[in-house]
Amino acid sequence: MRLLTSGRMLTGTRRGNLRRVREIAKVAARHGFGHFVGRAGRRASGGGADVTAGTRGRRLRQMFEELGPTFVKFGQLLSTRPDLVPDDILQELRQLQDHVRPIPFADVRDAIEREFGTTVGEVFPDLDEEPLAAASIGQVHVARVADGRRVVVKVQRPDAEPTLNADIALMYQLARIIRQRVSRIGFIDVVAIVDEFARTSRDELDYRIEGRNAEVVKRNFAGHSTVDVPAVLWEHTTARVLTMEAVAGTPLSHLDLEAMSGDDRKRLAHRVSETWMAMIFDHGFFHADPHPANILVQSPDHLSLVDFGMVGQLMPGDREATVRLFVDVIDQNAAKLPRRLRDIGVRYPKELEPEFREALSAIVGRYHGVTLSQLDARNLLREIFQTVHRLGITLPARWVLLDKAIATLAGVGLTISPDFNVFETARPYARRLMTSRLSPEALAARARRGAQHYAAALIDTPAQLSEILADVRDGSLRIAIDDAEARQASERAERTGNRLSLAIIGAGTLLGGIGLGAYSGGPALLGVSLVAIPGLLAGLAIVGWVVAGIIRSGRW
Repeated sequence: MRLLTSGRMLTGTRRGNLRRVREIAKVAARHGFGHFVGRAGRRASGGGADVTAGTRGRRLRQMFEELGPTFVKFGQLLSTRPDLVPDDILQELRQLQDHVRPIPFADVRDAIEREFGTTVGEVFPDLDEEPLAAASIGQVHVARVADGRRVVVKVQRPDAEPTLNADIALMYQLARIIRQRVSRIGFIDVVAIVDEFARTSRDELDYRIEGRNAEVVKRNFAGHSTVDVPAVLWEHTTARVLTMEAVAGTPLSHLDLEAMSGDDRKRLAHRVSETWMAMIFDHGFFHADPHPANILVQSPDHLSLVDFGMVGQLMPGDREATVRLFVDVIDQNAAKLPRRLRDIGVRYPKELEPEFREALSAIVGRYHGVTLSQLDARNLLREIFQTVHRLGITLPARWVLLDKAIATLAGVGLTISPDFNVFETARPYARRLMTSRLSPEALAARARRGAQHYAAALIDTPAQLSEILADVRDGSLRIAIDDAEARQASERAERTGNRLSLAIIGAGTLLGGIGLGAYSGGPALLGVSLVAIPGLLAGLAIVGWVVAGIIRSGRW
């Protein structure tokens, strides 16, 4: 009976997946993408959308919105990949926002009671039944805890994990189909993109990770009077329920900017910009989703930050390299940009450097010194990534979240104050960072890090040499050289060796002929024994051949 039940459940799951695949195919066909998903999509494509290239971004966004929360999140991920996604699609996908129907309060109550093993009233004596916000994974409610503090509670939807896992499984199927059938995007590893989405989305299912992220940001801004970060109430937090102190402020998305003066709007834009510069360049740990709903405004000079499910991290070396790159972009120092990009991990053949430098110089020159109303950093990034893609240059994956944050901030800046000049904030900030890195304290810290690195390398060297010698003793050490210059050097050495051998042979033959002629009797020609003449001629021919080869090579 158990086997029969299991078989029925498996069959039901397969049928459910098949229905979902057919639904996806039909939705794709309605929006003009039926040819991507096979016969089901082609059959349904008769009344599909206008399939002109100029509308593909809008149609793809609408398709993701119709397919539901998981696909909306996937579209949001794609919107962070200007190295893979064309600009017209990128701009549309960046408009994707979660529009999810709230779950009933009864489900919220059941989830809380299941997590804490007690009644809602014991955990939250006062819990607002009306949600403050709803998203694909969870929804937010305002509450109070026993000591009277006002808190915000994020509760995971009961179907979030199974729905996400099922849709991710289907995404893998679709990715494999697209990889096989759509040769035009062969340069994109669509399966790897789904891998990235699966990893980041599953992290968001554990609210404790978001809580730890919030604590890091709060600790980094400790003592700052301009930025508030809510504290996590760990006694009221589990993997599926996150409780944080309520912070003051109006979401930037709900702020009446028209009622603010021009000076206040400029100050607010400046504050938002400096807050993210501090996170990126000073802290190396930054909020990667600076959407207006996640920025609460208390005053033009005072912000509160919320929602830390998506964060990025840069190591100290990355931050210093990024600051230097930033300064050179501001100063239009295009000659240094290729080296700065190498410092942050961008790899490209050496012969591409002149063309790369010229392209970057042209891009920077077009955008330097203009106001934010004229400069859209998203366009600047797009041009840089188009150049990178055109030249076949490899980008480090760790910069994806930073690009997303910068691109989103560019849109936020345009919304707040079209007259705000981003360089007014960026130039003195970057200069201050460069100066601080030359202070005695910073130099001493770098010296300590360097000494620790070399000391560790020195300590590890005997053990590493021992391992190498053990491999040599066991015969398991293999050295493979596959380098064009190494092969050329080997060929040159071989030619040199051959010439040396011929020279020795020729000289030996010539000397042998001379000795033979000196000690042999018999007929002679011009005083040389006829017996020695063949050896002399052969030796002279070989030596002449070697000399001619050296002359032709041009190397003496």
